[in-house]
Amino acid sequence: MDYCSWIALRAVEGIGPVLFRRLLERFETPGHVFSAAPGALATVRGVTPQIAEAIAAPACRRFAEAECRRIEAAGVRLLTFLDADYPRRLFEIGDPPPLLYLRGTFPPWEPAVAVVGSRRATREGLKAAERLSSELASNGVLVVSGLARGIDTAAHRGALAGGGATVAVLGCGVDVDYPPENGPLAHQIAEQGCIISEFPMTTQPLAEHFPRRNRIISGLSRGVLVVEAVEKSGSLITARYALDQGREVMAVPGPISTAACRGSNRLIKDGAQLVDCVEDILHTIRVARPDHDLPLLGQHTPPPSCNLTPREAAVYELVAQGPRHLDEITQALELTPGEVSAMVLGLELKGMLLQLPGSYYSLP
Repeated sequence: MDYCSWIALRAVEGIGPVLFRRLLERFETPGHVFSAAPGALATVRGVTPQIAEAIAAPACRRFAEAECRRIEAAGVRLLTFLDADYPRRLFEIGDPPPLLYLRGTFPPWEPAVAVVGSRRATREGLKAAERLSSELASNGVLVVSGLARGIDTAAHRGALAGGGATVAVLGCGVDVDYPPENGPLAHQIAEQGCIISEFPMTTQPLAEHFPRRNRIISGLSRGVLVVEAVEKSGSLITARYALDQGREVMAVPGPISTAACRGSNRLIKDGAQLVDCVEDILHTIRVARPDHDLPLLGQHTPPPSCNLTPREAAVYELVAQGPRHLDEITQALELTPGEVSAMVLGLELKGMLLQLPGSYYSLP
């Protein structure tokens, strides 16, 4: 994988996640984008003359080369949405980040629940977030949060104390300790889970980064639990993203006289699931407890072979090893492009394959 070209294309001013994806759908790889003629680039919706000129300029490629050196020196990994371990749930949102910077290992766990809330939390709110996160972790649920002060910190600590893994999504570079006092906690999270960000190395925690960060927090999760939120808080932005993404929204109730609970109480009034114990969360996201006989939803179960033709099974088994380009499938199975196109379409319609940008396919 030519990660430098991915970094360079993402660094072009004016190319966000949506336009990045359109370019890959047209040209298949970032390298092909950089070698494309201006006239070909102009055929992609959203590419202005200024963007085409920026693609041709050397500045972004120089930045990418320096960025690759920083990534290697810091021991950070890059994930693109063509990598096998890219979080599949992010493909369900409208603008999945083309690149994720990662410290640690993304846990292959499903389901996940985001636990978010006020930076200036009450003692009761902190205790509730830590207890519920610990119980979620002990029930096999991955806890996702944003490593901010207050509720986020309590959620990460609770998940680790419960013996599970946790994912912290940052609004800055993964090499930036923010808040500074959470540096040791970030190190522990990276050992038992991971820290991720779509922002380049050394990026500082600017205010405009956090709404973008919040869409990833909710996107990774099956549901979002808000534990204390003032009105017009970032946690309510995460809850709105969750609703837009088809995720469950839950909230812990608080005293009506406490300002820190007005936003979360409003969520309940507007229809969010009231939560006062971990069973409420597990029921809402439809997960059986480990001591029950029911399996956790979301675990991968191969389809029964009787429902697939031998050729379909061969395609499925090939893609199960990692995302594959349509041409790779054609060559590996020694079939015609038409035969393979018909089979992958059939598998898509059955919900067994997911089409990625650039004519790649993966398991859902």
